[in-house]
Amino acid sequence: MKNAQYYTMSKNWKTRKNSFLKPVLVFLFGLYVLSCNASNSVLVFSKTEGFRHKSIETGVKTIQGLGMEHDFKVTHTEDADMFSNEALKQFQLIIFLNTTGDVLNSEQETAFKNYINNGGSFMGIHSATDTEFEWEWYGKLVGAYFLNHPKQAEATINIVESNHASTKHLPIKWVHFDEWYNFKNISENIHVLLNLDESSYEGGKHGDFHPIAWCQEFDGGRMFYTGLGHTEESYAEPEFRKHLLGGILYCLNR
Repeated sequence: MKNAQYYTMSKNWKTRKNSFLKPVLVFLFGLYVLSCNASNSVLVFSKTEGFRHKSIETGVKTIQGLGMEHDFKVTHTEDADMFSNEALKQFQLIIFLNTTGDVLNSEQETAFKNYINNGGSFMGIHSATDTEFEWEWYGKLVGAYFLNHPKQAEATINIVESNHASTKHLPIKWVHFDEWYNFKNISENIHVLLNLDESSYEGGKHGDFHPIAWCQEFDGGRMFYTGLGHTEESYAEPEFRKHLLGGILYCLNR
């Protein structure tokens, strides 16, 4: 009789324990999921109001693939209405993938600036420097503006910072085929990661100092830019994919 009574009491205690623990575990799991989503959500924005790169779709698929491989969620849009204070809260990183021209209105610009001021990150790929020419703040954020470019060519890139996540896998001299931008209004505050060797191709305008990838802490957030990424073929190259991934992980602070 005592054994039966003990069994009943034990069973009732386990039932009460489980009924208490279950909502607690569900709550904790929910917090974990929200935390993961908040720290690993990336918005890829590829709206164009000028030249449109054929590599955009390939670039989107590449970043989505990197997200699946390295545990970050990727949302792609060309809808500038995503740039509201509320909508941007769900992302830790915004990537401008080959954007061109005036892609945001004044309200959207304010939301984007607020996002950076509140600790958000920004990454620009290739023609992100050919974007928002009339917005001085954006020019300082991205670090430079596009000036012009010669014909596409193979060129040698010198690694300036070999310990950065976007460069540590690269050889000291990296030979790559792409469309090489010349810039104007290069910020003095950027931390140069890659520098073009203008003696290795024709059409460079900067001499010995020709940054082609850089990063910086800016106005509350952090940013990374690479001038590579014009061609569709680039996105299949292991070195370039790791370069992109390193930039993303740097911006995600991982």
